[in-house]
Amino acid sequence: MQGYLDKFIDAFILGIPNLLTALAIFIVSLYIARVVSNLLRRVLNRRKAPAGVTHLLAQLILWSIVAAGTITALQRFFNVTAFLAGLGILGFTIGFALQDVMKNFASGVILLLQQPFHVGEVIGVKGFDGTVLEIDLRSTEMRATDGRLIIMPNAEILANPIINYSRASHRRVDLSLNLPHTSEPDTIRRIFLDAIQSVPGFLNDPKPAVAFSNLTNSAMELSANFWVDTTRTDPVQAKEAMLMQVRSGLKKEGIEIPHPVQAVYSSAK
Repeated sequence: MQGYLDKFIDAFILGIPNLLTALAIFIVSLYIARVVSNLLRRVLNRRKAPAGVTHLLAQLILWSIVAAGTITALQRFFNVTAFLAGLGILGFTIGFALQDVMKNFASGVILLLQQPFHVGEVIGVKGFDGTVLEIDLRSTEMRATDGRLIIMPNAEILANPIINYSRASHRRVDLSLNLPHTSEPDTIRRIFLDAIQSVPGFLNDPKPAVAFSNLTNSAMELSANFWVDTTRTDPVQAKEAMLMQVRSGLKKEGIEIPHPVQAVYSSAK
């Protein structure tokens, strides 16, 4: 019995350096984990990320670093390669089963960090236009312009072009119109330019463009475009204001918009 006790004491004394080293590794990993976690919290708070998402990501980073430090510390006493290999197989199995969930989770993290849009902004993605209501780690909730509620997986959003209408301070408004062949081009241009310049939020730079683009049997096709400051007016309202002014100007000049003409032939019996 005394021999076993002596061997245990000798082994314990010889293992003290490894024990101290492992303890130091574990304590350092705890310190690094807290520093990185708090740094991530500050970054996400500055970016106004949701509180729940901030807490989840901070805890995920914290425990990931602690786990890595614990495994490194245990490596001082025994070979953890086989243990980690078993964990890897289990993790691969779980990851394969939850690959869509993890893909949306990773996409949600990227969206929160890159911030291509915020809650309350109007965006367009995958053919849907609407106001962002909520961004979480799995999906993004939008209110479409027609009132529909859209919940789109984050992976779908990240994999497609994102149009952020709210961040475009300048927008171009396009208009096309058919006019009679008898119209004077200079008169038409004057009417359109006067109408454009009366639109609230109209911008002189880039300059507005008014040009005839095509001739048909019944009309001349005219295309016009101009730029507006979206902080002063909505592009839809700007287009409506221009149309009303153009209509009023054409009416004063006695110019009527041509109607399509169809010829109907009947065969005599």
